Amino acid sequence: MKKLFALLLAVLVLALPLTLAAGAEGETAKDYSHLKGTTLNVYNWGEYISDGSEGSLDVNAEFEKRYGITVNYTNFESNENMYTKLKNGGANYDVIIPSDYMIARLAQQDMLEELDFSNIPNYKYILDKYKGLYYDAEQKFSVPYTVGMVGLIYNTKMVEGTPDSWNLMWDERYKGDILMFNNPRDAFGIAQCLLGQSVNTTDKAEWDAAAAKLAEQKPLVSSYVMDEVFNKMEGGEAAVAAYYAGDFLTMYDVNPDLAFVYPKEGVNFFVDAMCVPKGAQNKEAAELYINFMLEEDIAVANANYICYASPNKLVLESDDYDLKDDPILYPDESAMPKTQIFELLDEDTQLYMNEKWNEVKIESGNNTGVYIALAVVAALVVVFAVVKIVRGKKRKAMY
Repeated sequence: MKKLFALLLAVLVLALPLTLAAGAEGETAKDYSHLKGTTLNVYNWGEYISDGSEGSLDVNAEFEKRYGITVNYTNFESNENMYTKLKNGGANYDVIIPSDYMIARLAQQDMLEELDFSNIPNYKYILDKYKGLYYDAEQKFSVPYTVGMVGLIYNTKMVEGTPDSWNLMWDERYKGDILMFNNPRDAFGIAQCLLGQSVNTTDKAEWDAAAAKLAEQKPLVSSYVMDEVFNKMEGGEAAVAAYYAGDFLTMYDVNPDLAFVYPKEGVNFFVDAMCVPKGAQNKEAAELYINFMLEEDIAVANANYICYASPNKLVLESDDYDLKDDPILYPDESAMPKTQIFELLDEDTQLYMNEKWNEVKIESGNNTGVYIALAVVAALVVVFAVVKIVRGKKRKAMY
């Protein structure tokens, strides 16, 4: 009897690893066949996913192939544009990828779904230092996608010397060759760094000073841009631009005359993360997609293609990741610039910032054409009034 018991025990011990392995495999091989034929609406920044061009992996096509779910993929240019569209109910999305401060705003306004992390087991690969940050302290609403910093891009054929300051964007020598962010948070952030302010100040006098600085710059600006910056800098149409470090690497591949620097006054550090907006029609597929984006082959393909720093340890440990030692994406401690994170501004400060931004965009700078147009309109009004008076007098004379 003891021999039989020992034999049974040995069989159980040998079988246990196989049983555990099967259990683990079962957890990662959840059946999603009921989602086949559905549509997933994904809303992301432009130029922000590996799309199959230049020999890269087409991430969305791979997702469709694996799960039979159609991906309806569209782009936004800024956090503010994305927020406005969501707030106005202009479209229904299942996955969005906003930046940190905007995630905080969306969560505060109950515009995000809480994630079911049992459907996102690959979340364990996100580095701990990117979990539980201020914008999602309880880690309910978001999964980090990329991290990065803003910097100064310049054309070495057009700019003299090696700049190290945001002052380059106010340099009269490059009038008409400067590109500025076309969104208030990034644009104000640069002026605030240059003025030594906090980018999260609530002092209206400081916002006034930053607005005055941007108004001072406006006559020098060729245009306010977001995704348009790629064609303009790659094509040598401008000398200077402020933009995200990862996008510089994409531009540099096309135009090696470009260079990049983190200005000494400081820069914005940010995290972009995947979220599910409130009322998403296909939340389960959304969480499947987020988990898929964290898989090693997919995450590495994205990191190599979009050239942003990754918060995913599988990427950083992969032999297939080409940029793990890039000094722009991963500067060592001695080269790390001063950084500030955009926090959620209170409602009054947000409104004041937008008001000042509208003033900057509409007023100052070269408004000669506007003034001429206003003068013409005023002259026409005067002529119309005079004609009306004369006609009125003639009518009275007739009677």
